[in-house]
Amino acid sequence: MTMTFFSRLDLQEGLQTLSVLQWLPVYVFLGAIPIILIPYFLVFTKFWSLAVLSLAWLAYDWKTHSQGGRRSAWVRNWTLWKYFRNYFPIKLVKTHDLSPKHNYIIANHPHGIVSYGVFINFATEATGFARIFPSITPSVGTLEGIFWIPIVREYVMSMGVCPVSKLALKYLLTQKNSGNAVVIVVGGATEALMCRPGASTIFLKQRKGFVKLALETGAYLVPSYSFGENEVHNQETFPEGTWLRFFQKTFQAIFKKILGLNFCTFHGRGLTRGSWGFLPFNRPITTVVGEPLPIPRIKKPNKKTVDKYHALYISALHKLFNQHKVEYGLPETQELTII
Repeated sequence: MTMTFFSRLDLQEGLQTLSVLQWLPVYVFLGAIPIILIPYFLVFTKFWSLAVLSLAWLAYDWKTHSQGGRRSAWVRNWTLWKYFRNYFPIKLVKTHDLSPKHNYIIANHPHGIVSYGVFINFATEATGFARIFPSITPSVGTLEGIFWIPIVREYVMSMGVCPVSKLALKYLLTQKNSGNAVVIVVGGATEALMCRPGASTIFLKQRKGFVKLALETGAYLVPSYSFGENEVHNQETFPEGTWLRFFQKTFQAIFKKILGLNFCTFHGRGLTRGSWGFLPFNRPITTVVGEPLPIPRIKKPNKKTVDKYHALYISALHKLFNQHKVEYGLPETQELTII
């Protein structure tokens, strides 16, 4: 009986590890394969027609990802995502109701390396978003380049992921009636470079585009914070003047210029606990969704108005952070640093 218990425990842990393992390289394998193979098929093989059809479909369906996408309740409810949730585990906490009479911009912090909390809580139903926020449809914003890649675009669209472009976000907030929530990790790739265990530093002072979008659409602003997001990977910054630092800065410049990404030098655990690798550590992530901040709809808001509501948002975020930091693992003296 004891052996059976441990066998089941090992199986559960193995499935949890595999569920995360399949997600980390998904953009690399599913993204790189079409990019490499389509030109190859076009030029060197008799399967050139498959490459042509793939590109033709991409051209024909080009506007879909910017016009609400093609979500699938079936994909969002895969059991796979529950194993993913339990790996950390990840939790979604509601502090206030979101009325379906309005649209929302849920701004999330911090970015972390991969934004596991945002992905599981808003792009899947593993933590019960539809039950916790009934009649609200979430859409998670990410880099538009992902939607240029065949296969990958279908996969991410099925989960309700959309480009974090003004065109796509504005469509969701103005052309889909009410009850929509777009989720934006405001700090983006710049903030990813700041994440490390114990840190609560976010990049927000100069990020005002989401506030301007809220004013232009009348969408309520909702602060959210993923406690524990920075704890699941260790990030290395090598000393200035070393060859490791030289290569690190070189790769960061290349990634930023070509892909619009910042190159993070990070590590975590391996396939087994205690080993070294690139899987995240098994540490809890709790995303707390705060109180909606009502925003007036102004067709062309001026800088003064944008600054006013940006300041109100920062105040609401500080309040949310301070109310919940101790409950979710931070010391009472920990402060939220905004740069």
